[in-house]
Amino acid sequence: MIIDFHHHFTPRELIKEDPGDRLILAYDENGAPSYTTHKLLFDMDAHVAMMDASGVDCAVLSCAAGMSAETERSKLINNAAKKAEKDYPKRFIGFAHANPLGGGEAMKELARCADELGYPGVVITSEQDGLYLDAPEFEPFWAECCKRGLFVFVHPALKLNESAQFNAYDLARSVGREFSLIMATIRLVNAGVFDRHPNLVIQMSHLSGGIASMISRIRSYQDKVFWGTKGNARHGALPQRDFDHYIANNMVFDTGGFCGAIEVVKIALIELPAARLVFGTDYPQEIRGAPVVKHFVDGISALGADGKAILHDNARLLMKGRV
Repeated sequence: MIIDFHHHFTPRELIKEDPGDRLILAYDENGAPSYTTHKLLFDMDAHVAMMDASGVDCAVLSCAAGMSAETERSKLINNAAKKAEKDYPKRFIGFAHANPLGGGEAMKELARCADELGYPGVVITSEQDGLYLDAPEFEPFWAECCKRGLFVFVHPALKLNESAQFNAYDLARSVGREFSLIMATIRLVNAGVFDRHPNLVIQMSHLSGGIASMISRIRSYQDKVFWGTKGNARHGALPQRDFDHYIANNMVFDTGGFCGAIEVVKIALIELPAARLVFGTDYPQEIRGAPVVKHFVDGISALGADGKAILHDNARLLMKGRV
């Protein structure tokens, strides 16, 4: 069974104007391209047709409009995902949408998603409201996810906390979001989030921003004596175990975010365990057609045992007996 763990939708009622056949690009307040809206986001028949044509059995639905949103919007999106589950049996599963910094009401909605709607995971962004994922303000959220048995899907922030260096050439979307994911991974590990919550499982999108190309450098900088930061409260902080322990036990990396390029998956496999990778497409944003998805599925399948693990076996890491 092939599950797409990085698959987006947006309820039609959240899109103000009918895009028709247009692609509508929104810019943030700093003038950076932020998000594309088009009819594929709410045309669930098209989603299923793409899945049928490419061999994808099921998709876990996340919505950018509900990542770190206010509770009423979160509820609307969570209910829409449940409707998609019912309208297309066995084809969709919802992600919970609840603001990790939203306080009691957000945690109540998170509990509803886990206990009543049966969602296996919750989606958040890699940074938010000027804070990063190692901030103490996130601690109640991590604890609640562990209590409810939810894994956490970390999607790149659509708006970066510090965006000045990405003010041209669509840099915020093309590379800024990937830097954000790499930094989120390092912050989660070195801040001891997994030491305090050893059962927490994080799905890092985009192969954690392509972290495999940087991992040797990251490992080196864990040697705080060599680099002279031992004893510095901020820069010398270390987790209880080796960096790779958390990769192998607390983190899962999805293959979305690279427009279906199989070469990026091959690079990831040099440094990341095949047993920690799951399939993701980023449809219908970075991929918008069945031929590209099918080519991607075929390319991963051609990787042999590693491909089988990515496409089939590793779904168990996140789905807890549902597959």
